[in-house]
Amino acid sequence: MKLLDNLMAVNVDDYPEDKITYDQTPIRMFKSDALEMFTHVTPLAILIIWLPVVAVFLYLGIAAWPLTQSPIWVPLMFILGFMLVWTFSEYVIHRFVFHLEPKTRTAAQIVFLFHHIHHVQPHIKTRLVMPPVVSIPMAAVAFGLFSLLFNNLLGVPHLLMPTLAGFALGYVSYDMVHYATHHSRTKNEIMKFLKRHHMEHHYKTPHARFGVTSNVWDLVFNTEPPVSGPLPADAR
Repeated sequence: MKLLDNLMAVNVDDYPEDKITYDQTPIRMFKSDALEMFTHVTPLAILIIWLPVVAVFLYLGIAAWPLTQSPIWVPLMFILGFMLVWTFSEYVIHRFVFHLEPKTRTAAQIVFLFHHIHHVQPHIKTRLVMPPVVSIPMAAVAFGLFSLLFNNLLGVPHLLMPTLAGFALGYVSYDMVHYATHHSRTKNEIMKFLKRHHMEHHYKTPHARFGVTSNVWDLVFNTEPPVSGPLPADAR
């Protein structure tokens, strides 16, 4: 696709899958300053944009809850959306979309823009959370799929909003945890485990350990190989 060749400032052929650069100057991805601006985002932007979405979904779910249904299903579906639906989606997207094996140059460019740039420069702070220009369209697709599932296929529309609220909070947690795995020096045991798990993904097993907020699905789908040896100093 010549369009991407004309737009992109980086030549993806210069960055094979196993190449990691420690240069703290971000690789420029687009020739246009306007487009390049959209490739950088801070964690605060994620909180500002998406926490109100979580609150709105939860409010709508509670406000429209049928009197004939037990209200206990609201927190249950919220937890389900957060702990099950999101973590599974996170695993699937990371494994099969972000780590898609490209067959063409165009596919390689798209994968590079979405995720491979992060593997080339894993510690660039402004490229550790998903830009809204990507997350908003993906959220729209998820909303459509969940609406189809709950409204049309299952016939339980009242369960949609609490599940989406949990799902959206799961996404926020994913971005915050991902940022922390690269820049946190916490002594919290859970975060230490998640940091080690994600650094193993980056520095040793890029085709395994796809979970970020949890390794449960890696265990389920056998993508959690044994830990082997110390990590590089900059990954600890």
